Amino acid sequence: MARQVNIHEAKTHFSELIAAVERGEEIVIARRGKPVATLKMTGSEEAAERPKGERVLGRWAGRIRVNPKVYEPLTDEELDELYPDLEALEDVARVQRQQRAG
Repeated sequence: MARQVNIHEAKTHFSELIAAVERGEEIVIARRGKPVATLKMTGSEEAAERPKGERVLGRWAGRIRVNPKVYEPLTDEELDELYPDLEALEDVARVQRQQRAG
């Protein structure tokens, strides 16, 4: 059976009531003895027992769509855009080696 508290008691001892809910209790909040709200743990019991941040395989299954073009090889033009000419970098490296050498 759920524990019943009045609104004033709920406001005064809210953090204690939340701790009780985390332990699995259900709290009914009443106004003048008439229930108006319930505090209970949210989500499934499995989610409540699982440590925060634990990975769950398949959580996003069916929710994400990847465009099949992502897996197609890139064209030469696309590769050129992604990777600028390495000749300029080779020139910079040569100049830096010369500066270090003397």
